[in-house]
Amino acid sequence: MMGNYSIKELERLSGIKAHTLRIWEKRYNLFEPHRTDTNIRYYSDSDLKKLLNVAILSNDGKKISKIVELDEEQLKDAVSQVTNTELINQKRIDDLIFPMLSFDEDKINNLLESYYKEIGVENTFTDVLYPFLEKVGILWLTDGVDPAQEHFMTHIIRQKISVAIESLPKNSEKSKKVILFLPEGEYHELGLLFFAYLYKKRGVRVYYFGQSAPIKQIKKAAKVIKPNWVLTYSVISPKGGLQSLVEELGECESDENYLLVNSFQKDASILYPPNVKEITSHSEVI
Repeated sequence: MMGNYSIKELERLSGIKAHTLRIWEKRYNLFEPHRTDTNIRYYSDSDLKKLLNVAILSNDGKKISKIVELDEEQLKDAVSQVTNTELINQKRIDDLIFPMLSFDEDKINNLLESYYKEIGVENTFTDVLYPFLEKVGILWLTDGVDPAQEHFMTHIIRQKISVAIESLPKNSEKSKKVILFLPEGEYHELGLLFFAYLYKKRGVRVYYFGQSAPIKQIKKAAKVIKPNWVLTYSVISPKGGLQSLVEELGECESDENYLLVNSFQKDASILYPPNVKEITSHSEVI
């Protein structure tokens, strides 16, 4: 994929619609795409880097006609002067894309360390890594990211989150309690580790059951632990279906149970028991 992007891949990585990119290319000469032997257009790493910066400025309200007049250094300087926090975080997310695609572990670690210093560990997770992982998930589903690239990046982030969790003080047995688990067949664990960090930092005692945990065993554990909350999610369709998972989650003995769902998983036909709440983002958990 490196250095050989289709216009659809540019769309997925930048968030700018392919139709808009074609207009910008034709009207403002934004790119000078290369062509394959069969006359199919493709775009380079430098094209993608330029587009990511252009997208930041465009989303900040700058006119494309003015942006395209900037040379490479002026473009970088203009982006560095953006003050919108959301766009600054988008830039941080974009900056992680290239080292992921090129398997550059040192660059990834350096970026993450700089984010820790700039915005703190928790904000790095909530405002950069969590949305970055959501973006990678979408790219993976649309073949915009190779599975090897995803595994490489998630391994690094898993290490970072695990270290952050271990650095937090232990919470007492008198603290409020939460059970975190992934249902059978689910192995996308990074989000769960992220929630473990958020809960532990807020003084909650975390009982972490990890990947592919049978719900029947979780129900047995809940009788002993007596948690305040149980939280789970499933990126893939859970074993037995989502309705079955929701019903069994409702049988866990706790004050409230949470099922985190992505936008593409929302299903109006799912009936939730009174003690099960559907949530759609980490901010709702917080």
